Amino acid sequence: MKIHHKAYVYLTCGTELLVFIEPDHPNPDLQVPGGTLDPGESYLQAARREFAEETGLSLDIALESFADQDHIFEDVPGSLDGLHRRRHFHGRIREKPAAQWEHYETSPSTGGAPIRFRLFWIDLFARDAPAETRFFEGFGAQLETLRSRMEKQSNGRH
Repeated sequence: MKIHHKAYVYLTCGTELLVFIEPDHPNPDLQVPGGTLDPGESYLQAARREFAEETGLSLDIALESFADQDHIFEDVPGSLDGLHRRRHFHGRIREKPAAQWEHYETSPSTGGAPIRFRLFWIDLFARDAPAETRFFEGFGAQLETLRSRMEKQSNGRH
């Protein structure tokens, strides 16, 4: 089975998490910015590069690795088949760049046409916060760990 090394950014502002959907793709599940490492690239370098490619924003903040995950993809449209070895990073900002926006990734790892992303924020602590099952292919599995981490940081404990 082919192994694909991946890095993702869970960017938060207060209690809100930056997520996106692909409006032109039939699967409306939520995702977080990130993707495949380039040859010779570290997980952290890939997280920053992929974040910029998918959001149009550059990150000038600390990113901390908070979870690793292995996830197998088989016959998922628009995804590379094989084992996705994921490293998840958390970053915090004080102000949102916008409430929502659209951005195109011009060089997707699966090839093909540019991908349109609609980015927006969800409140992880709201009563109506999306369940982990609303996230694409296992991205929601990190939500409880992220919430716990955010609570500790807001209480001054790191």
